[in-house]
Order: sequence, then C-alpha cells, then structure tokens
Amino acid sequence: MTRVLVFALVTFGLIAPASASALTFDASRYSQSATGCDRLASHADDPFRVAPGVERSDIDLPAAIAACELAVARDPANPRLRYQLGRVYGYAGQGEKAVEHREAAVAADYPQALFVIGYLHLEGLNKARKDPCRAASLIHRSALYGRFAGLVGYPMWVMQGRFAGCATSQDPKELQSFLDTAAAQTTDFYKQSLIGELRSKLATFTPRQP
Repeated sequence: MTRVLVFALVTFGLIAPASASALTFDASRYSQSATGCDRLASHADDPFRVAPGVERSDIDLPAAIAACELAVARDPANPRLRYQLGRVYGYAGQGEKAVEHREAAVAADYPQALFVIGYLHLEGLNKARKDPCRAASLIHRSALYGRFAGLVGYPMWVMQGRFAGCATSQDPKELQSFLDTAAAQTTDFYKQSLIGELRSKLATFTPRQP
C-alpha cells in the first residue's frame, strides 16, 4: 500500500491511523516555490522538499551556501530553507553557523530537522552537544509526524538502550505503531527486512523506567 493511499484512507476514516498521537505538518504555511537553495541543497529523504534531493557528495558547497543564505534572508520564517542552510553549513565544517538555522527549523517542528538534529545530538556530531534525551525528544516527535527514519530509528534506539532514563515515551504499543506506519511507507526489501527484525525484538522488549 503506497504512502499516498494510506494517507487518503486515514484522512477519510476508512482505516485508523497507526498512531493515535500522529501529527500533521502543514507545509502550506510556507512558500512552496523552489529557490536556488532548494535546487542545490534539498535532502532526498526530506518529505517536504520542493526540488529533487542532492546527495552530499554532489553539493557545490560555496554555491549552495550563497544560495541558501540569500533564500533565508528573503524568507527567514521558512523552516525548509533554514534546515537546508544548516545542512550545507554543517557539510562545510561550519557547525557553529549551522546551529541558529537548525534550531529555527526545529522550533517550527520541521519533520526533517527534528530527525536530523535529533541524530546529531544522539551522536554528538557537527558541533551539536551529545544529549541522548534531547535526541529522544526530537526523534520521537519526528516519528509522530511520520518521518520514516524516526519511525524506524526511534524504536531501534529505544531497544538498544540509547534513550534509557529519558522521559520520552517508550511504550511498546506506540513503538509497534511506529513500525507499522513505517512498513506502510515502503516496499523496499532492505527497509522491510529491518522493520521485521525490529518487530521481532519488540515482541520480547521490556522498557526501562526513567
């Protein structure tokens, strides 16, 4: 079942959403016109990108930084552009300059930023302080928005104990709903195999108390 079909069925009440706490990001609040920043710095996995994704190795960093700085100056409230400027600053080794833009995208609840910045805090990468509990909060929220990496990554890291002691929900029923939602988004063999492995582990998982 395709992601679009699942969304339509949920929207019209023909099936129940996989998670009762699911959130919806309203991208229409921001300009959807593709800018030079979008064309040079979009991430292929960003569900709200407005231009084809560009792999890190293919990004012309000086050109992308210039384009994204200009786009953000013109539209500073747009979290997609703020995320992309943070992305190219980070790739250029300018993590300190990226922080302001990453945090602006997170504050706007931009799903791609929630996952990516959460991951940076989980691993302590690119000038982000290592903070597993902030990582848990951001990645969990990205899962609530249906971001595939969050739907799979959050249960995986919970079961690995990476979020032990954090206050974010680690309810096995919710973790199962995340995996179910992720499974409905893909037919890729490798992704489905990972989801299957996580489901098997979840069957015997006992959450640790914060």
